[in-house]
Amino acid sequence: MHAREFRDMSDEELDQKMAELTEERFRLRFRSATEQIDNPLQFRTLRRDIARIKTVLRERAGQAEGTTHE
Repeated sequence: MHAREFRDMSDEELDQKMAELTEERFRLRFRSATEQIDNPLQFRTLRRDIARIKTVLRERAGQAEGTTHE
């Protein structure tokens, strides 16, 4: 997903999506330890999506405080 898509989501949706991605990353990491996974690039995609969500949440928290880092 792109950051634009995450920005269109509410905070609750972002929290839920982050929980889903974190769980998926855990399961993928666990599965990779026991067997060969089909697409190892999923790790990168999951890690970057989680980072994008954290960035959007951090931006919103900064705007709520009245400070922006442009």
